[in-house]
Parts: sequence; C-alpha cells; structure tokens
Amino acid sequence: MTDFRPNLVTFALVLITMQALGRAQGWPQWGQNARHTGGVNVTGQSADRILTTIHIDPWVPRKVDDSGGDLLAHYPSPVIDGNDVFLMQEGGIYASCAAGANPCGPDAWNLLKWSVKRYSWSDQGTLDPQWVFDTDWTPVPGVGWEPVFHPVVAGDFVYAPGGGGSLWKINRADGSMAGRINPFDSIDPNTYVVSPLTVDDQGNVYYSVMQVLPTDPLVQDVVNSWLVKVAPDATVAKATYTSLTPAAPAGSDQCVTTFLNSQRPWPPSPSAVPGTSACGTQRPGVNISPAVDRDGTIYTLSRAHLNSRYSYLVAVNPDLTPRWASSLRGYLNDGCGVTIPISNSGGCRQGARVGVDNQTNDRPAGRLVDSSSSTPVIAPDGSILFGSYTSYNAQRGHLMHYDSSGQFLNSFDFGWDTSPAIWEHDGSYSIILKDNHYGDGPYFITQLTPDMKIEWQFKSTNTQSCIRNADGTISCTDATNTNPNGFEWCINAPAVDANGTVYANSEDGNLYVIGQGGVLQQRLFLNWALGAAYTPLALGPDGKIYTQNAGTVFVVGASPSSPSSATSSTRRRR
Repeated sequence: MTDFRPNLVTFALVLITMQALGRAQGWPQWGQNARHTGGVNVTGQSADRILTTIHIDPWVPRKVDDSGGDLLAHYPSPVIDGNDVFLMQEGGIYASCAAGANPCGPDAWNLLKWSVKRYSWSDQGTLDPQWVFDTDWTPVPGVGWEPVFHPVVAGDFVYAPGGGGSLWKINRADGSMAGRINPFDSIDPNTYVVSPLTVDDQGNVYYSVMQVLPTDPLVQDVVNSWLVKVAPDATVAKATYTSLTPAAPAGSDQCVTTFLNSQRPWPPSPSAVPGTSACGTQRPGVNISPAVDRDGTIYTLSRAHLNSRYSYLVAVNPDLTPRWASSLRGYLNDGCGVTIPISNSGGCRQGARVGVDNQTNDRPAGRLVDSSSSTPVIAPDGSILFGSYTSYNAQRGHLMHYDSSGQFLNSFDFGWDTSPAIWEHDGSYSIILKDNHYGDGPYFITQLTPDMKIEWQFKSTNTQSCIRNADGTISCTDATNTNPNGFEWCINAPAVDANGTVYANSEDGNLYVIGQGGVLQQRLFLNWALGAAYTPLALGPDGKIYTQNAGTVFVVGASPSSPSSATSSTRRRR
C-alpha cells in the first residue's frame, strides 16, 4: 500500500508557503513590509487609464490657501490586502487661517477627524465602500507639516492610531471595534501616536508615542516618549527612547547650535565654535515608522528634542532592550568647498576648512526633522538606509547607510523626505529614490548600487503644465519659463515591481512608469500637482497601481484590451 503522508506533508507546506506569499504580495503598511523595501514580487499592470479615484482629504484647498500655495501634509500609503483597500478618510472641521479662524491650521488639528475606510473590489470592477471607523487620533501639534495617520492590516484585524498613545483594533470584516489597546494608565490628551504603525511577520505591531507639554510643545522639552510593541494577543511592551539611547546627551546637557546671522559669512573664522543650548530629551522623529528585520531587530530614529543635529539610528532587541544607537553626526564631509562655494559674498568664508558645514564649522550632521516622513529601510544584506535632512547642500539631505552593527558605510547626497525602494536581483540589490536638485533642477529618479554608486538616472524633461478639466479633458500650457528643467518628483516612497519597474509621481501631475536602465515605459496624467504633498505609492496583488495627488487616491491599471501583466514575468515595453 502506498504511503501518501510525505506527499500530504509536502502539499501542506506548499499550501502554507503559497498562502504566505499571497499575503506578502499585498501592501499592508508603509513600504509594503516590515523592512519597508517598497516592492512586490508581481508585475505592475500597464498604466493605461485611471480605474477609479477616491478623495481622502476634503480640506486640500483650504490647506493650500493657508500655506501660500503648497500642500504641507503627509498622507499614508494605501493599505491593500486581497480585494480589500483601506484608506485614510479625513473629516471633521478645518479651521482656515486664511479665512480668519482663531485658532487655525495646525493649532486647530484637534477639530479634524481621522477615520479608516474599507473598500472592496467587486466582480464588476468597481471599488465599493464597505465600512468606516472613526478614531480619536490627532497629530502632535506644532510640527508644521501635518503628520501622517497610518493604519495597518494584520490578519483579521485593522490597527489604527488612537488618542492618548492608544491603538484601535478593528474587525476587518465589518469595521466593528475589537478592542482598544492602551499602553498607559489613561488617555492623556497631551500624549500622541507620532508614527505610522508597523506590523512584523509574526503580527506584532510597533509604533512610537510622545508626551508633550500643552503650551509651546516644540520650545519646551518633551515629557517622555516610548517605542511600543503590541503582540497579537494584545500584550503590550514599551521602552522609553531615553533608555534606547543611553549614550546620547541628556535633556539638560548643552549641545552645540549654529552661528548667528550677524556672523555671516560663516564660519566666522577657521577655528570658530558656535554657542550652545540645552539639547532636549531624546525622542522619536514624527512620521518615523519603525522597521523590523526578520530576526526581530527593530530599527527606529531618535533625536534631541531641541536640536535635530543630535540624531541617532537606533537598533532595538525584540524584548525592547537597546542593542546600539549610532549617531548621524560626523560622517559627512561635503560642506565648504564641495557643495558650498568658498566666497565672502556668500557660502563659506575665505579660509574655511574644506568639507565642514558652514553653520557649525564641524563635519556635517545628518538631521532628523519632523517635517519629513523618511523611514528606515532594511536592505537584503541587513544594512539600514535612512534619508536624513541637511540644509547646507541646498536642502537635499543625505541618504545614510549603516551596517547591522551600527557602523556607517556610505552616503548619497540626496535624502530629504524619502524612503527608498529596494529591487532585489542577480544575488544583489539596487536602491531607488527620488533625486531632486531643488530650485532649478535637474530632477531625477536615481538607482544606486549598495555602495551608493549611480546605476542609472531618469531625468524629468517635461515642461508642459497641465490640468484636468471638469469634463475630463486635459488642458496644457508651456511652462518652459517656470520649469525649464522639468518638475520635481513629489514622492516620499517609490514603488518597484518584480521586474525592477519603478513607479513615481511628478509635480507635473503625471504618474511615470520607468523601466530598468532609466527607460520611460509610460506616462499617465492624473491632475495638476504643483506644490503637492510628497506621497507614497503602492502596488496591489493583481498589479494595480495606487498613487496619490492632492488628497485623492488614483487607482491605475490596464485597459480592457490590454493583457494584465500582473502574473507575467516580463513587462511589455513601450
């Protein structure tokens, strides 16, 4: 008699693997997975047409008016699992400064309402609303750009940020409340969830919390801050950020600041040292989604509350004990004489040491700033990438690269508000990010090797400024005078598919599909986007492309006559 047990075991293992892979090809969180690598092992559909649009923020016109023309907000990635799509829905009341409200804008964020809304794809190809869950989350005040509200999907539940540092656990089937997880004794109105949520491969959820004083929260030191871990059974563990950065300066310690404007040109002399002031307590950066490696190691970012030049990449053990904290200071050397001209009429003073930041006369520091949404990305070799801010190189920032023991490896001179995507191929990987030269351009999508060498670049060359009319037609005007070198890329996280095809938004209002080697495959106009918020993209398990523009989610895919390429191993070139 034949023994079928080995075959049954093999079948079961294959089934479990297929199920795991199927789940992995959704987009359940920022950057697709707990490592935030921003890619899926399916091929994106042909970007022929807009399948549907969903407005998630009705207050965009008022926000743009208040800022003088820019949309200073961060939006979450569309969260996708199977046929379900979970989106943020903003509502409540927006108090407009331009309209004379007082308080207004960021000072009245507590009047807004953030909700999670589930949609599902029907057999007829429509994306239909299923339920909405209202939360009591509000952003931490005073940070300028509106922070991101970001839910995640883990199995049968959706988790969303709540008030007072809490977490909402929502039944994904019907939107009912499955529980409220509060790591603290009460719901304190001055305690805020300040990060997107992250869910690891075992279903643990991670996020950061900050407690501030009610008056001038960015001028006075923080009260406390925590990294929180919630297990699938709702067991909570937390650690203070000060416990995770034991070698960092204490809140009352003195940290070096910058030279005064009256001392220009900087530095005042080759040996000059700026003054000092209180560092402020270490706390998480706003919008930093913790990254979790397969072995359970957690990576996050911390900064001195009152001085962003004292920032750290932090590695944390699964039990939330500190592993290491590596400073972002002292590794860069492209200041005076490299990216800043040495000239008494501007830039660095004559005689300045080559490479220093002219504002500090020291080797430049990578900075963690709250107006960014850069999040750590774990590469396939276990190294960590983070897009830091630096102002001296025309505010381009730096992408900083560390190994798994916290040793600095290398950098690339762009990192502002970017979480790069990773394309694994040929036993190695490539790093993909926007690469904007702010002001007059040029503007690139750039692919790098692991040692930060450029593999290829795709340059923005369009000089047409277009708008979609109410009847769906598109009107364009020549923008050569205003944008002679193209438009900047308005993404904070690109998406990449199995073939290394890159998906990115531009401020010219188009979604770009870029093949390996920097070859343009497709371009699809969404809507006018100048001054738009930087937003993430996502790819669905069937290859649909989810992108955003001015508070609207656009779902893009193939025309009925085009073959769906989501299961194909090669992409049709255009």
